[in-house]
Parts: sequence; structure tokens; C-alpha cells
Amino acid sequence: MEGILALADGRTFRGTLFGAIGEAEGEIVFNTSMSGYQEVLTDPSYCGQMVVMTYPLIGNYGVNPEDFESDRPYLSAFIIKELSGIPSNWRSTGTLDDFLKKHNVVGLQGIDTRALTRHIRDQGAQQAIISNDLSNPEALIERARKSPSMEGKDLVKQVTCKEPYDWFEGDWNLQTGYSQISPNGNKEKYSVVAYDFGIKRNILRRLTQEGCSVTVVPAETPAQTVLDMKPDGVFLSNGPGDPAAVPYAIANVRNLVGKVPIFGICLGHQILNLALGGKTYKLQFGHHGGNQPVMDLNKRKVEITSQNHGFAVDQQTGNDDVEVTCINLNDQTVEGIRHKKYPVSSVQYHPEASPGPQDSSYLFRDFVTMMKENK
Repeated sequence: MEGILALADGRTFRGTLFGAIGEAEGEIVFNTSMSGYQEVLTDPSYCGQMVVMTYPLIGNYGVNPEDFESDRPYLSAFIIKELSGIPSNWRSTGTLDDFLKKHNVVGLQGIDTRALTRHIRDQGAQQAIISNDLSNPEALIERARKSPSMEGKDLVKQVTCKEPYDWFEGDWNLQTGYSQISPNGNKEKYSVVAYDFGIKRNILRRLTQEGCSVTVVPAETPAQTVLDMKPDGVFLSNGPGDPAAVPYAIANVRNLVGKVPIFGICLGHQILNLALGGKTYKLQFGHHGGNQPVMDLNKRKVEITSQNHGFAVDQQTGNDDVEVTCINLNDQTVEGIRHKKYPVSSVQYHPEASPGPQDSSYLFRDFVTMMKENK
């Protein structure tokens, strides 16, 4: 069935629908990863967004639950150049088309994704609509214009867990799948409370694999409740939407600074910065993909990183006790901060990868070291 993509600025693209048939709306962004579409689809940070994959052939290795980063897809639509109808992978348990149908996610293929990506790059991420009704494109454009933007929108409440839970899953291996780490394993354990703003499973696996005993808590959990759990450290997760739209999280983190070691990733990085007195702002088209170069300012070392965010930390705000540790070499945006007095740090990128390079996985070990030294 033919479908149409209508952007708020008036540009339209026509293609073929797959997955769920119908309409979808959201902010349209592009992802430059060459593989890892399963992880992209199930990353809660994409809640409320339509994702355009720049790599042309998608679906060629099917889908399998072991590679999901959450229990289901949270994005509003998936846009690609060409859908592979025959998956070829021994781990595959189904097709991408069937997966999107099952979870009621609209897909659109057969459009010029290079032209669409360049348009988003030049004109910026914006609201858009996909529809199977081609009779009135102007009406779809007008609806896209009236659709609420990502700024000021709290999407964390849509993706966070409802109740606290413990996590014991470690790395995956060929023989046994994902390992189960015993709560009483032989490693020296450090108890970590992880705030779930839309947390990815591989973050939890990396923490567990580094010897942490992890308890995940909902995004609105009060700081005092966390402190009463007597953790060795607190982790602030990734997540969707505008960091300034989650004041409850900012207030809780502010009440934790100086009382317990803190490490944040992506949205957690932005929330921490706001808690420390800084500001954030919306990027023109965000950073979404597995090939973002980041410079560690202390080591003078470049790492290639996985990223997924539409907002950034303002380097010109904050306080004198916070220093910038990393910058993005493409646009000089802030990629990491640390507190000069307290064991508190965060990064904008994703050291857990999934998908993407693992150059920065050592940051989880650094967090354990931080907890060890503080303990």
C-alpha cells in the first residue's frame, strides 16, 4: 500500500507502507548506524520520534529478542530505503515486517532516504506525519505543523518502569546466551541504584558485568528513598524528550549530589547538568548513530561513540565546580562533565554501545573505581 510522509515545513515523500498500516506522527530524525536496527527500534530514547535509517538495506538479518534493548519498540515510525524480505541469520526468529506489525509500528520504505536525511540536516528535526491517505497532502502538512514539538514534553513517564526491580543479566555468549550473575557471586559487589528514565538493557548488563548489584527504580523515586537503600552509587539512565521537562528528576538528583557517587549517560547527563545549575538546549537535528567522534580533553584521546540525543548541555552555563571533560569534534558540543569536589560525572554518549563501537566501555569500570574509592 502506498503511503506519504508529510513534514511540517511542507516537504512530502511518497513510498510503500510496511509493518502496521495507518497513520503515525512524531519528530523525524535520522540515524547513521550501518547495523543495529533492532537496538534502535527498542531504544526507549526514541519515544515520540520517527527514525530514518541512512543505511539503505534494512531487515536483512531479521529480528531476535536477545538483541532488544527493552521489551518493545517505543518509536512512532520507522523509515527506510529498502526492506529486506528474506532475513538471513541463524539467530533470527522473525522478520522486521512482522515485528512492526506485532507492535503496531508504521513503516515506510521506497523513498529517497539520502534526500530526506539531507533535508533534515539542513532544515532541522521537525514534526511529521505518515499516512495511508494520499488524498490531501496539504491537510497532513498542516496537521504536522500543529503537532506539539519535543521541547517541553515529558516522555520519561511513558517509558519508565512502574515498580523497582533487580537485574542479574550479564554478557551474551555463543554457547549459553546471556549469563545470569548470582547476587552472591565471587566478585566484590557494589550496590547501584539505577534511575530508569528509559534505560537500555545493555547498560544494566555492563554494570552487572563489572561487579555491580543493580536495582532499577522508577523515574519519580524520591532521593531520600534512594539514600535509604544505602547504595554505593547511583546511575542516571538515558531516556527520551526534553530534560528540562522532568523537574522531579532534576530535584531528586540535586538532593543526591555530594551524598553518593553518581554516573549519568545521555538524558541522565543532561539532568545532572541541570541539577548542578546548568542549562540545556535543543540541537538542530541531534546526534543519532554509531560514528560520533569525541575528544577526551584530559587524555587528548579521540573515541568513536554511539549517540542518541536531540538536546545538549550548554557549555556557557553551570558553576565553577563543574568542568567539561569531553567535546564532540563534529560540532564542539559538550559530551562529558565532572564535579571537581564530589564523585559525580556523566557523558552524553553511550559507552554501552548496542549498537555501535565499544571504545568507551571502560567508563563503567571508572564508575566502579569511583565507588570503591568513595567507600
